[in-house]
Amino acid sequence: MTSAPSCSPGSPVAARTDSPQVSAHRGTILHFLSDPGDSAAAGSYELIEDGLLVVANGRIDAVGPAQALLPTLPAGIPVIEHGDSLLMPGFIDTHIHYVQTDVIASGGRQLLDWLEDYTFPEERRFADAAHAASVAEFFLDELLRNGTTTALVFCSVHETSVNAFFEVAERRGVRMIAGKVLMDRNCPPDLRDTPETGERASRELIERWHGRARLHYAITPRFAPTSSDEQLQGAGRLARAFPDVFIQSHLAENHAEIKWVGELFPEARSYLDVYDRAGLVRDRSVFAHCIHLNSTDRTRMAHAHAAASFCPTSNLYLGSGLFDIAATDAAGLRFALGTDVGGGTSFSMLRTLADGYKVAQMGLQRLSPLRAFYLATLGGARALKLDDRIGRFARGTEADFVVLDLRATPLVARRIEQSRTLEEKLLVLMTLGDERVVAQTYVMGQATRHAVDAGALGGASANRAQSLHRSHAVSPQRHP
Repeated sequence: MTSAPSCSPGSPVAARTDSPQVSAHRGTILHFLSDPGDSAAAGSYELIEDGLLVVANGRIDAVGPAQALLPTLPAGIPVIEHGDSLLMPGFIDTHIHYVQTDVIASGGRQLLDWLEDYTFPEERRFADAAHAASVAEFFLDELLRNGTTTALVFCSVHETSVNAFFEVAERRGVRMIAGKVLMDRNCPPDLRDTPETGERASRELIERWHGRARLHYAITPRFAPTSSDEQLQGAGRLARAFPDVFIQSHLAENHAEIKWVGELFPEARSYLDVYDRAGLVRDRSVFAHCIHLNSTDRTRMAHAHAAASFCPTSNLYLGSGLFDIAATDAAGLRFALGTDVGGGTSFSMLRTLADGYKVAQMGLQRLSPLRAFYLATLGGARALKLDDRIGRFARGTEADFVVLDLRATPLVARRIEQSRTLEEKLLVLMTLGDERVVAQTYVMGQATRHAVDAGALGGASANRAQSLHRSHAVSPQRHP
């Protein structure tokens, strides 16, 4: 299937020939225009089997069939050949803890024990700025190695953890959202703030970082049990004072957690109502897990334009339960995907999609491959209200994209060769794929690690790493 290009192929590309920041990428291009749902809804995506993605000064300048766009390129513009690799917008992770990087694959306890045994001891270390910066560097390396270009990130209770994360993210030019955890009770004394200090520190961090470069701040109460009502009210004041910042927390992940919330907040109608009473359920609020919600709470979130983050690897690893896709859709509640490292077991969005598919199967529901990749790209951008900037290929959007190698491993290559449709190929990538499938990640049009050399690709993939410099006068040739 090849659909119409997103810009007119007959008009010249707007890129200036004297700019070193202009390039074109040739390969199979896939991006989404809307939610495909359970089937390949007509018009929900654009697939260009021999496509050209033109990047100028970090933004998408044109996208369309290579045969139509190549003759319009100004002389001297480099054309980077990706062969039959798949070019997609960068993956978007809507729930992850950078301060839990070093407890991934720890134990097998359920949520509350896991926090006590692993998470809280690890997060103490983030009072040290050098440690926080070192972990932030590794964390962002892992995200980019796995093709994730934007994430909604929990830091620790320490301001040092937030400053370190944003400093590293700013140097790398990535679009990231993060915030200082708020906790004033039911946690170790050396990890507590107070309603006053937490609100004051969050305000200072918002004023320092929100809207700087490609960075956004998220007001971040860890979850209702570790914040007093007074602290949650303070978070609500921040939300009203800064209506364009994000809000993130956890919601209805585990039965014991929900019972505890009921005991701590007996006046609240539900777990969600605890946040709602504080003014924290609104546009740009993202609540992780949302497994054990009733229809009233799902509908309330939908009406408030809040979003849920579906974290299947974490939910399975901690035995929390199965996210109900059908009930979420029935309520009109927007949701996207989160890895939830370190309760989650992988930085890979591909592996997260695989577990999401299995969770749906266990619930006698369906997560189609097309919808899975929508959720990892445009769906994530829509959940974060950033789809005017990321998540799709449209002229003027930011050029964050990934190159997915259809022959990354012998097994992936073998199954791809036997796949007849786009959905079958996507199912192979999300079932058998991991970071090895991500041949390259681009942030604002710039490669984030060294280019894969042709020899490393092996066999039929060897031509895909070549970078060719063509002028519009050269007859375009498609690499095998």
